[in-house]
Amino acid sequence: MISRHARNALVDAALVGSVALLLVFFYVPIVTLVAFSFTSSRVLTLPIEGFSLEWYGELVRKPDFWPAVTNSALVAAISTVFATVLGTAGAIAWIRFRFRFQNAFRAVTFAPLLFPQLLLGVVMLLWFSVLGNWLGFSTGLATVIVGHVVYVTPFALVIVAVQVYGFDASLEDAARDAGATGWEVFREVTFPLLWPGVFSAASFSFLLSWGNFYVSYSLAGSARTLPVFVYSGIAVGSSPIYPALATLNFVPALALVAVAEVMRRRALKRQRLPTAEG
Repeated sequence: MISRHARNALVDAALVGSVALLLVFFYVPIVTLVAFSFTSSRVLTLPIEGFSLEWYGELVRKPDFWPAVTNSALVAAISTVFATVLGTAGAIAWIRFRFRFQNAFRAVTFAPLLFPQLLLGVVMLLWFSVLGNWLGFSTGLATVIVGHVVYVTPFALVIVAVQVYGFDASLEDAARDAGATGWEVFREVTFPLLWPGVFSAASFSFLLSWGNFYVSYSLAGSARTLPVFVYSGIAVGSSPIYPALATLNFVPALALVAVAEVMRRRALKRQRLPTAEG
């Protein structure tokens, strides 16, 4: 019969092994992708042949690369602003207020999350096609922005809602007791404490919009965003310029996530400070 100590050791080993396998599953493809971006060969093969930065240079020299970057940046920036504002307002309404049809509001809010991106893109394309024939417009960056806002806003709402749920409302009451107006309470107390969640929602919204393919491909018309640029290039053959592009995207995204995490931890410390001093 296995002793309790041996059984616990087996469980610990199984858990550690599972986590290690999970990390390998997630990070080996990323490391491999980064390594491919520095290969000197035009063909993606293992082992990697030589070291070169030529594919980064070839990427930035492609004539359709910078227009795609500009379009993606424009779409992601505008979509992030709208999604963050709508998500923040929706999260505050969802968590802090009680009103009629609240369950219906929650269902409508989460509906885009239940749709696969491909299905959402096709449905919105059909909708914009009918509406475009009626009002006389065609799909383009404007329709992509609308599609991204619809897709991204629920994610922003959920992220901000977590921050709102953990908010200590007694801090607002203390500010009102000190004579602050409603706007001063929001500006000096509420928003600074919610800001890490808002920033995290904005960061996540930007990354979701920046890397979105299905909605962009369905609604962009003749315009090209970066994911559509990648798809068009890979469709005619693989090249090390696409691992180079993925590497260029990965580093800023990682930095953005790290900044969001630092701000979240600082907000937690700031929120606990009055309690600790009291």
